[in-house]
Amino acid sequence: MNILSSYSDREQQVDEPRSPNFIGAVNSGPSILGQYLRVARRWRWVIAGAVLASVLLGVVFTLLMTPQYTAVSTIEISREADQVTNIEGVESEASVADQEFYQTQYGLLRARSLAERVAAELGLVDRPEFFEMFRFDGADNPAFEIANGRYPAEGRAQRQREAARILLDEVDIDPTRLSRLVDISFTSPDARFSAQVANAWAENFIEINLERKVQSTSYGRKALQRQLAEYKDRLDESQRQLVTYASNQEIINLPSQSAVNGSSTQERSIVVDNLAALNAALNDATADRIAAEARFRQEGGSGSSAEALGNYTINSLRQKRAELESEYQELMVRFEPGYPQAQSLQSRIDELSRALEREEARISASVEAEYQQALAREGALQQRVSSLKSDYLDLRRRSIQYNIFQQEVDTNRALYDGLLQRFKEIGVAAGVGVNNVAIIDTATVPKVPSSPQLLLNVVISLLVGFGLGTGLAFALEQLDEAIADPSEVEHRLGLPLLGSVPKVDDGGTPRDALLDRKSELVDAYIAVQTNLAFTTERGVPRSFSVTSTRPAEGKSTTSLALATMLARSGKRVILIDGDMRSPSVHHLGNVGHDHGVSNFLAGDDNYEPSIFHMDDLNLDAMSAGPIPPNAAELLTGTRMRQLIDHLHENYDHVVVDSPPVMGLADAPLIAGHVDGVIYAVESHGIRSSQVKTALSRLAAVRTRICGAVLTKFEARKAHYGYGYEYGYGYGRDVETETA
Repeated sequence: MNILSSYSDREQQVDEPRSPNFIGAVNSGPSILGQYLRVARRWRWVIAGAVLASVLLGVVFTLLMTPQYTAVSTIEISREADQVTNIEGVESEASVADQEFYQTQYGLLRARSLAERVAAELGLVDRPEFFEMFRFDGADNPAFEIANGRYPAEGRAQRQREAARILLDEVDIDPTRLSRLVDISFTSPDARFSAQVANAWAENFIEINLERKVQSTSYGRKALQRQLAEYKDRLDESQRQLVTYASNQEIINLPSQSAVNGSSTQERSIVVDNLAALNAALNDATADRIAAEARFRQEGGSGSSAEALGNYTINSLRQKRAELESEYQELMVRFEPGYPQAQSLQSRIDELSRALEREEARISASVEAEYQQALAREGALQQRVSSLKSDYLDLRRRSIQYNIFQQEVDTNRALYDGLLQRFKEIGVAAGVGVNNVAIIDTATVPKVPSSPQLLLNVVISLLVGFGLGTGLAFALEQLDEAIADPSEVEHRLGLPLLGSVPKVDDGGTPRDALLDRKSELVDAYIAVQTNLAFTTERGVPRSFSVTSTRPAEGKSTTSLALATMLARSGKRVILIDGDMRSPSVHHLGNVGHDHGVSNFLAGDDNYEPSIFHMDDLNLDAMSAGPIPPNAAELLTGTRMRQLIDHLHENYDHVVVDSPPVMGLADAPLIAGHVDGVIYAVESHGIRSSQVKTALSRLAAVRTRICGAVLTKFEARKAHYGYGYEYGYGYGRDVETETA
């Protein structure tokens, strides 16, 4: 059954007359929050006790706790290593979506190997005070047996594992959301030790990260080293072959001009250089020969050559001769050729002519000699070039194998240089810019403990206590099967509620309360009678029995009260004592039960002597008669129905005070002979499961249950303590005051 279904409709006023559609209807009920509040109000002391106990335990536990200090260091984890050797950029951006990398880094921060490394670096493995700090009990472990103030050396590996486990239990890795920052916090009773561990954790993580990246390239470096050695041997061998062949074939190559400058390693043959140089010299010699020959051809012996015309001596001689000839012509104008002075000038002119001829002859011989020299030099150079051409052709033939060896050398050198460059790059990658983890903030020694926090623990204790109290309250509510509220009759038992009857507390009898027409009991049963009138189309059933689950639940009082209310409404009513095992109706008339219902059921048709009248209540009653050995056997026949039919001839209503249902067969048998059954339920005294069991017995004989009456109801013991006293006490205080 739903726990909430038991607590709805609790504020419904049930003592007022109901409409015809009220019986059997289900009230809408209060809200779920209202239902929770009602449960909390009923068990408020249980909840308060749980909260108080929880707070007290929390305070005591906080005061007894050892202060813990938490130190925090912050590191930054980049997605990739900084590329220091790359000129395009130094840092690459990390992708927010690439969570695999960061989750891996967080896992590495929690690795056991890192914890063992930190423990070894701080010397925790051999420090007994470290294990005592965290209350590690290794009394039964030989690795933790202290001898001469220290641990044994052979158990160091096991102690290192235990120390790592302790560190891992106290360390906390907290990544900052949407960033590359990670907080590494460590908690211990020693503030300084917490800071040491937090800083050592960050530093060792960086060192392990570097070592792991170096190790990741070690295999490639070793492989390249082997290949470098192999190609170095190949290069050396090919160079030896090349040098040996060049020596045997007398091939001499010189570095080219670009190789000398360092821009190329290409070589050139000395034959080629000589041939080129001689060919250039031959070209110059040919040009010189052609020029000399041209000068020689121009020389005609008349001194008209370019050399003669440009010679200073010749020009001077010619000028002096011209001057003398001019003087001689002036003398010839006045004198004869035989004139002495004229003869002297003529002699000097002849001498200058002979000197001029000798100088021109010398120049002509010089031009011819120069021509002959140029011709001879050209011929020699032609012979040398021809010889070098033959040597070059022979060199080309011998250089074929040399070039093959040279190509092999070049190939081996290129392979070797490539591997060497790759080896250098791996070395740079392993040693430069690989640290993608950086410490942002180092852990400082905490000044105040991080735990325990009294205020926080008190708040947690309040919440825990409230939760426990609430759970306990609902558990008690679920276990409490007592019917405390009128609304629970319908929800727990499935019966229409005819009314609730208050408990008589003034020490009087129910009969005395019924005689007081202003009593709360009378008001309650008037409401029951009113609701009972809506149970059938003809109003109140002509015959009905009143029963309960067990004795002393108020069924006899209900029977008497309903009979009294019907009688006061002008009806002829008779009350039959159907409880032949424990009769009580005869006490109302102060008569005996020597003759009664049991006599009629046994076969005596004369039932009138067993009827007596109660003047104060204005109704008739019929005693139970002598107690039979087995009342159920008397009720199995049709005599009970005949009795009721006979009584209907003289009475409007027949009310049967039936025995309780549990343990007896009398009530179901009687219920089969009446028009309806009214079920009395004791408030706060009977469990709903017992009532359901009894109702199932009545349902087995197809009994029509008109409704239930909640007896001995006390509003102060109800779940909510309000709403049900209005109909009972309204006007009592006013009447008392006016009296």
